[in-house]
Amino acid sequence: MVNFELTQEQKDIQRAAREFATKEFTKERAEEADEKEEFPFELWKKACELGFIGIHFPEEYGGAGMGIFENILVVEEFCRADSTIGSAIILSDFSSEVVMRYGSENLKKEVLPKVAGGEAITAGCYTEPEAGSDLTAIRTKAEKDGDEWIINGTKTFITNGNIADYYIVLAVTDPEAQPRYRGFTTFLVRKGAEGLSTNKIGKKMGIRASPTAEVIFRNVRVSEDDIIGKLNKGFYQVLEFFDESRIEIAAQALGIAQGAFDRTLNYVKQRKQFNQPIAAFQALQHRIADLQTQIECARLLIYKSAWNYDQGRIDPGLTSMAKYYAGKVAVKVCDEAIQMHGGYGYIGEYDVERFYRDSKITEIYEGTKEVQLNTIAKDVLGKFK
Repeated sequence: MVNFELTQEQKDIQRAAREFATKEFTKERAEEADEKEEFPFELWKKACELGFIGIHFPEEYGGAGMGIFENILVVEEFCRADSTIGSAIILSDFSSEVVMRYGSENLKKEVLPKVAGGEAITAGCYTEPEAGSDLTAIRTKAEKDGDEWIINGTKTFITNGNIADYYIVLAVTDPEAQPRYRGFTTFLVRKGAEGLSTNKIGKKMGIRASPTAEVIFRNVRVSEDDIIGKLNKGFYQVLEFFDESRIEIAAQALGIAQGAFDRTLNYVKQRKQFNQPIAAFQALQHRIADLQTQIECARLLIYKSAWNYDQGRIDPGLTSMAKYYAGKVAVKVCDEAIQMHGGYGYIGEYDVERFYRDSKITEIYEGTKEVQLNTIAKDVLGKFK
C-alpha cells in the first residue's frame, strides 16, 4: 500500500517551520540582507534554538533524530516564506552530513552539536577553478608529513566560505591512484588554521545573504585524526553526500517556486483590469493551473527522493530528476510570476523580483542541470564504452 499522507509529527514540523519563517523572515529584513549581502546570523541562531537546523542529526549529537524527509520539509517552508533568508539559513549546515555519516566519534561530538546549536557553520570545499563540475579533476593536494597532513590548493564558489567555522575539504592524497579519484580523501579544517584564507565573492545575481567565497589553503596542517572516514575514500563519501544534498537543493527550489506562486496568486486576485480581477481571464487561469501542476509534480518527485534516501537507498537517477525538475520549475514559476505582475514585478518593491534572482542558482550549484541530465541519462541508458 502506498500512503501519500504526512505523519502527524511531520505535519507538526511543517507547521512549526511555516509559522516561524512567516513571522521572522520579514520583507524588510530580507531586503536588507539582499542589499548588504549579509548572512542573517540572528535569525539563524533562532532557527537553531528551535531545532530546525540539524533536525536530521542523531539526538546524541544535538539533533532530533529525524530523516532527510523532515529536513526538506523545513527547507521548503523556509524558502517559501522568503527565498533570500531561507536559502541562507538552510545551508548553514552544508556538508556537515559528511562528518555525520563518515566522521570519527570525536569529530561528530565536536562538530555536530555546535552546528545544531547555532554555534558553528560548515562549508564543503569541493569545487575548484579549473575543475568546475568535474569532481575527478581536482588539484588540491594533501601530503603526509609525519603525523600530519599538509594541504595546498584553492577552492571556489564555496557556500559559507568566509563565515564557516569548519571546512570539509576534498584533496588528493594518492596522486598515483588509477583512476585518480581513488586517491581522494576528505579532511576537517578548522577556522583560524594557519595558512587558511578566504576571499568573499560579491555582487551575485541572487542568494546574496548566503555567502560565497574562494577558500585558499597554503601549507595548512591537519592531524591524522582530522581525516573524515577512511583514507582515499573521500570521492565516494562526497558522491553519496551529493545524492543527499541535491534533494535539499531541490526542496529549496520547490520552496522558492511555491513562495513566488503564493504571491502571484494573491496579486492576480486583487489586481483589476476592465473592472474585474485579472484572475478572471481564462488565459491567465490556464497559466496558473499549469504552474500549480508543475509545482505539485516537483513536490511529489522530491518527497519520493527524500523518502527513498531515508530507506537507506542511494539512487542518483531519482535524485538528479528531482533536482533537475525542481530547479527548472522554480525558474519557470518565478519568470511567470514577474510576467503576471507586469511592470510591478520588475521592481524590487515586489518580492517576485528577488525570488526570480534567487531561483536561478538552483539550476547551477550542487551540479548544473546539464550534469543532472547526464546522471539521469546514464541511469536510463547505462554506460557506453
